[in-house]
Amino acid sequence: MSNTPLPTRRKTLQMLAGIPLLPLGASACATTLLSACGGGGGGGSAAFKSVSFTGMAAPTLQAPAAMATTSVGSVMNVVFDDDSTESYNLAYQPFFITGDMVSDGKGGKILAGGYVDINNQPIVDATVAGSERQYFSDSPDGTSLLTVADAKVDGVKGKPVFAVVQFEYTTWAQDGKTDMYGKLPSPIAVLTLDQDQTTGKLSLVKYHNVDTSKVHGLWITCGASLSPWGTHLSSEEYEPDAFSIASNTMFQAYSQNLYGDSSKANPYHYGHMPEVIVNVDGTATIKKHFCMGRISHELVQVMPDQRTALMGDDATNSGYFVFVADKEKDLSSGTLYAAKVGAGFSIDPAAKSAAPLTWIKLGSATSAEIENLANTLKPTDIMTVSKTDPSDSSYTKIVANGKTEWIKINPGMDKAAAFLETHRYAAYKGASMGFTKMEGTTVNAKDKVAYSALQNCQSSMVDGNAANVPGNGISIPKALNAGVVMALNLRGGQKDTSGAAIDSEWMPVDTRALLAGEDITADTLGNTGNPNKIANPDNLKFSEKMRTLFIGEDSSQHVNNFLWAYNIDTRTLSRIMSIPAGGESTGLHAVDEINGWTYVMSNFQHAGDWGGIHNVVKETLDPLIRANYRNKAGAAVGYLTGTPAQPSMKS
Repeated sequence: MSNTPLPTRRKTLQMLAGIPLLPLGASACATTLLSACGGGGGGGSAAFKSVSFTGMAAPTLQAPAAMATTSVGSVMNVVFDDDSTESYNLAYQPFFITGDMVSDGKGGKILAGGYVDINNQPIVDATVAGSERQYFSDSPDGTSLLTVADAKVDGVKGKPVFAVVQFEYTTWAQDGKTDMYGKLPSPIAVLTLDQDQTTGKLSLVKYHNVDTSKVHGLWITCGASLSPWGTHLSSEEYEPDAFSIASNTMFQAYSQNLYGDSSKANPYHYGHMPEVIVNVDGTATIKKHFCMGRISHELVQVMPDQRTALMGDDATNSGYFVFVADKEKDLSSGTLYAAKVGAGFSIDPAAKSAAPLTWIKLGSATSAEIENLANTLKPTDIMTVSKTDPSDSSYTKIVANGKTEWIKINPGMDKAAAFLETHRYAAYKGASMGFTKMEGTTVNAKDKVAYSALQNCQSSMVDGNAANVPGNGISIPKALNAGVVMALNLRGGQKDTSGAAIDSEWMPVDTRALLAGEDITADTLGNTGNPNKIANPDNLKFSEKMRTLFIGEDSSQHVNNFLWAYNIDTRTLSRIMSIPAGGESTGLHAVDEINGWTYVMSNFQHAGDWGGIHNVVKETLDPLIRANYRNKAGAAVGYLTGTPAQPSMKS
């Protein structure tokens, strides 16, 4: 956010109505700046006061076309300090559907979402004889919108803006039978966008594939965030278990597709935190930070100090992890902590108190030294893992990946264990490793509150479950499959469990439930989560200017997944977008200001990926989704737009 004075009406209509005004085909007025359309933006001096959203109804089979696409029927309402208001109808504008041929900025075309190997050569899907084609993703995920000082890209007529987009996986090969999850190296691309300075419209000018060969390729890149210094913080989730890698056929297929050799990929090279740095010409470089823990990285949120990172950990028996960098704007060295949850943990938003968090130091390291360990160590060099009780007091009983194990750290290997076997080591050190599918994280800097999504509250969180660790502080009496969003207060002056000071003013000190979903008996459409509440929250992003927490769903309980806006002051939850049925809401990024405009980015994944809850709708919707999205092989990368809904008026 800028430190300039509170904007007047005209500036506010750029910054907040400027979820940009695109040509949506509704009218000629929709193609121009609001003030030129008589929408009230012309010369008023009132300053922005607040924003709210009027939610849309969930689509139903009475309008099947709306269930089979990105459906938006919501309204954004802006209030000014003279009590006048402006309202804007929201809509969705994709940059492309994966599988499109788009400009490479050099006069040629490139496949959007296309997969390449370690030599940057196309990986070919040959599962349908005579129809061989390059693999492309149906699962775009984490997206960052950013600018670069002195950027200059041919073809940009306004100002260059860049979007970094990562592609998590592809669901099926083109034969519709071969499961491709985790078997292809995740591509990551930089989109050069031309920002029209009159309307805020973003137009794709150039698509650039980032060369990931120097970081060993990328593994299942999921959620992402924008660092305070303007880089894209990626993710590698579901780190491959090095101890069972010989029987991991998915990882072997990944290695084959990446290297042409099913045994060449090293599991210790994956499960880390990549960072993408965009160049002035719309190309980019990438590095992996091996010192931030090898966990199921989902979404990293760096705090305003530009050193402290709260990390999502999307796994069974996952935990809260924080990395405190040694230097600002540099994640290449620092200290890794894991939380121990105190008494009173609850997933009930009505609970009156929060559960305290204390922090266990796992270790300090540089990325270079941990990468060297990854290059040279085998898992048995680091620790011994037994699946059965060895009846030996030198072993420690833990639960990892939902299963009980007994482990023993080899002499001198604590640092290697902390950074390469982080889940096991954190459990060994007594951290609370009992969460399930901890997804996105984000921060409300003004109130010093972080938010963290628990997609499901089941399995390792439930008292009596085989994966639950008695006494870890996370036990709940009953599963809540629909999940919760947790709020964590942030403070300075904290000490770790050894009594040493933690060098951060942004450490989480407690955790409580903010919003919860609701499990229901299947309704007439098939929903098993209350459709008027969140279900299985995944992506989280907070807008400081709008005081709004945006929530994207990865739900197997909603027939259509939704994108929500939750105002933390009024506690109003509004549905603002519906994803094609069977798809997942991804790529969420709320940007308060780029060159005077505000943006909300949103993608989706795997439309028409049917589960049991879709039995009522599948027959009707499957042909529609196939027609919309390349026989279910394509997915959209794009953003929300806004057009005037009504003239300026006193509220």
